[in-house]
Amino acid sequence: MTNDKNLLERTVGELVAEDYRAAEVFKKKGIDFCCGGKKTVAEVCMQKGIDAAGLETDLAHLDEVVVANRLNFREWTLPFLADYIMNVHHRYVREKIPQIVQYARKVAQVHGHAYPETIIISQRFEQLAEELFTHLEKEEHILFPYVKRLWEVKEGKGRIVAPPFGSAQNPIRVMEAEHEFAGETMQEIRQWSNNFTLPEGACNTYRVLFNLLEEFEADLHQHVHLENNILFPGAVALEQEVL
Repeated sequence: MTNDKNLLERTVGELVAEDYRAAEVFKKKGIDFCCGGKKTVAEVCMQKGIDAAGLETDLAHLDEVVVANRLNFREWTLPFLADYIMNVHHRYVREKIPQIVQYARKVAQVHGHAYPETIIISQRFEQLAEELFTHLEKEEHILFPYVKRLWEVKEGKGRIVAPPFGSAQNPIRVMEAEHEFAGETMQEIRQWSNNFTLPEGACNTYRVLFNLLEEFEADLHQHVHLENNILFPGAVALEQEVL
């Protein structure tokens, strides 16, 4: 990864948007590249006590990082990216949430007396689920259609009508705040579960729950990254260009 700017001065989200292999480097260091993507690498290193020089070296050698099915999302049009997010990540959220809620309730009911953290995990995930369902609706019915309309206008198809929310930056701020809540909630769940570590003699339901939660967190990180670091900045730039 090369750039005129010093790697340490660039934001985490910017680096991952430029080359998704950087996400693997950040994951290994426990660095949040989606919700915390606006922080510079230097800021994150200072906050987490990470060796900045070592991280900079890792980022400079991304050619050695292997990532399966790497897609260059930055080359996609914004409407195509929005559709991808809806068809892949929004669909995933809607399919997995009921399953996870069911398993979390069962584990809390059966094991809550011995492992009270399972009750907290179940409660926190249900709070997150409620927020996410509303969040997806707002994106699909307010922000994404506006982005698609802006793209049509850019291509010479009609004129844009001023949206009731003023500009794209207003709903984007709301979406980013909700992303922050989602990321923090999953981080809490990870902490309560001791990094999804199963207790000795855990039953299959317990095992499936933790596997689903860890998978859900990984999908959430990718989902939020695509919006915060690629779609949203692109939407703001597109609106400024069109208007």
